[in-house]
Amino acid sequence: MKKLTKWLEENKITEIECITPDQTGIARGKIMPTDKFIDEKGIRLPESVLLQTTTGDYPDDETYYSLLDPQDIDMVLRPDDSAVFTVPWAAEPSAQIIHDCYDSMGNLMELSSRAVLKKVLALYEAKGWKPIVAPEVEFYLTKRCTDPDLPLVPPIGRSGRQESGRQSFSIDAANEFDPIIEDIYDWCEEMHLDIDTLIHEEGAAQLEFNFRHGEALKLADQVFIFKRAVREAALKHKIGATFMAKPISGEPGSSMHVHQSLTDAKTGKNIFSNEDGSASELFHSYIGGLQHYIPQMMPIFAPNVNSYRRYLPGADGNAPVNIEWGNENRTVGLRVPQAAPSARRVENRLPGSDTNPYLSLAGNLICGYLGMVNHLKPRMPIQGRASEEADETVPWNLEAALEAMSNSEDIRNALGANFVDGFVATRRAEYEGFRRVISSWERQYLLSTV
Repeated sequence: MKKLTKWLEENKITEIECITPDQTGIARGKIMPTDKFIDEKGIRLPESVLLQTTTGDYPDDETYYSLLDPQDIDMVLRPDDSAVFTVPWAAEPSAQIIHDCYDSMGNLMELSSRAVLKKVLALYEAKGWKPIVAPEVEFYLTKRCTDPDLPLVPPIGRSGRQESGRQSFSIDAANEFDPIIEDIYDWCEEMHLDIDTLIHEEGAAQLEFNFRHGEALKLADQVFIFKRAVREAALKHKIGATFMAKPISGEPGSSMHVHQSLTDAKTGKNIFSNEDGSASELFHSYIGGLQHYIPQMMPIFAPNVNSYRRYLPGADGNAPVNIEWGNENRTVGLRVPQAAPSARRVENRLPGSDTNPYLSLAGNLICGYLGMVNHLKPRMPIQGRASEEADETVPWNLEAALEAMSNSEDIRNALGANFVDGFVATRRAEYEGFRRVISSWERQYLLSTV
């Protein structure tokens, strides 16, 4: 706390946002003056925050009371002094500090997504392994729209025109949004977020920011904060920004591809490569783990009803519908980029940008870990284009995905039965809310024809 107090004083911070990610990845917490924060050395929140859905609802009472104290008691949030960031968009000098959640006995809360990632990383640490990851985060800029029944459209760019057509990797198309991009870069630099390259993706006003490779918890924190920064930058420029997986019909979805490799914790060498530069047995087992366990982990990589709209055939989907692997092959779900042996890695192209970054990284890493400790073998790599037919071993809708995850003993043992039950319950609660809504498609095609 001394280190953190010194930083707050040096930066003349007057206000603190004490935040923790819930299961959806929403920042929950309290805002308080710096003096009060220093005196209290943490905050308290109801444990139920960790079972809250995107809509503010909760799972059914039976699940709720089986996972939480029926008295709705508080948990204790303690600040992590390695997860401290300024708030560049605030009017006064402010800080946002990520907190870990503890129960009344001083244990990390099993339902906390940050705790789940820490649990997975502890498994790697016990083996002397250190995961290295690099997320790629896509999102859309849109014209501001307050009516949820209206479709989203691209914002007006610097030229005074709306973008149309596909503009993959276009520098000029990206430069249309220079004012907001400059704010994002400036704010990320102030917050010391390790963003690297920017590209214009396929969709109209769709952008992608890549993060430099690094430690998993650090990168999860950074993606969590990055999403807040992008939304705030959009608000400043009176437009919208969305990380929804498929926000616009007829346009590609938004993903969060995750590059992942593994080093020896002592030597720093990439243990996905042998001394002669060839791929190691651990590398193949890691891929085997991804292929075996992704079908049971899909609610982590595609947590919302909308998430599954990315997995459509042809250009309208623009996301892999398989869990094959191949070298330098973008038609497979698990791509191995061309790289030197020291940088050998695998890229999971299935997760959407709507995922909770802590859970997405934990999900990838636990799949790979289980593959390595169980010595799983991958399928043969794909040469040429992968089939556009959906892999039948993968659940491509939320109902089936939740069933697969809930019934997986391996995943329950690895991530914790309470976490799995709580996570599945929040997804099901959201799905039940979705089923109660009549869509515009139903009104357009069924209202006067059936």
